Amino acid sequence: MEPLMPHITLITGSTLGNAEDFAEYLTEKLQLAGFSTTLLHGPNLDELHLSGQWLVITSTHGAGELPDNLQLLSTQIKQQKPDLSQVYFGAIGLGDSCYDQFCGAIKKLEQQLIARGAIQMGKKLEIDVAKYPIPEIAAEKWLIDWMAKFSSD
Repeated sequence: MEPLMPHITLITGSTLGNAEDFAEYLTEKLQLAGFSTTLLHGPNLDELHLSGQWLVITSTHGAGELPDNLQLLSTQIKQQKPDLSQVYFGAIGLGDSCYDQFCGAIKKLEQQLIARGAIQMGKKLEIDVAKYPIPEIAAEKWLIDWMAKFSSD
């Protein structure tokens, strides 16, 4: 009998919809690999299980800021200080390296999650959309490696 693959909650932050489209692609890949998924675009903290596996995907807005649809979640994490010690997460940022704050949003959210006790699985992936206008290409190997962490002992 094959082991049951964990459930992955994908959390997206996007201004123009690119990160949302990218997350939908990742959702399909995860499902094809046997994972069950929930895709949430800009969720509030009360929409999230404070345990399990999260995959956070966000673009960067302005001077390294989170997109508007993730601002509330970030504020809620700061103010409510939830215990995230049962959350295992992966992080993917989309950005343009010509800006000083390249992938600044994912760096901020990553720091917040770790500060609340969340455990990061693997290194974050920062995709330079100037180099990879189709982010799916840049994410292929990272996603395979990240999924493999769930079957490792």
